[in-house]
Amino acid sequence: MSEGAENGFVLPGEFLGNAEEIAPGRGAYEYKGKIYAALMGTVHVESESKTVTVQALHEIPHLSENDIVYARVEDIKPAMLITTVLCSAATGRIVPGYPDGTVHISKAKNSYVERLSDEFAIGDILKAKVISGYPAVKLATQDSNLGVVSARCQECHSTLTKLDKGLYCSRCGKHEERHLAPTYGQLE
Repeated sequence: MSEGAENGFVLPGEFLGNAEEIAPGRGAYEYKGKIYAALMGTVHVESESKTVTVQALHEIPHLSENDIVYARVEDIKPAMLITTVLCSAATGRIVPGYPDGTVHISKAKNSYVERLSDEFAIGDILKAKVISGYPAVKLATQDSNLGVVSARCQECHSTLTKLDKGLYCSRCGKHEERHLAPTYGQLE
């Protein structure tokens, strides 16, 4: 192994070992009997399977089950919200391609929801949990720490302020209701 590989950090193309001794895993490749790093990152050797992998330093974010994300409501159907997933709440990193996500009416709130339009509005920013990241992104906002974190007035489009009972528009005086996250107004 090269000096970088022995220290655990490698650059693309760096020699990791011979194919007779170890097999390439994710982030590594074999060329003419030698194993090389395909990514910049840290080397991990699995002794049981005799496989070497490279964990990328700046890995492309992907959605996994139970990840918390921020998403914008794009459309409201009778039984489903259509959203655009903006970024991971944990890292703040944008999810490539801004994938569409859906929140089914049964996953919107812990209590009965008659109409999604009573709980959400187009343009709202949600804090949601990923139920499924593949093949379709399915989200839920029913946990107590999830829901709307930013909303605009449906009348004048000014940012709404949270009051004890619902939301208030300081520009036009309109009161609105949403399924709010406890962190409403504290968008990170």
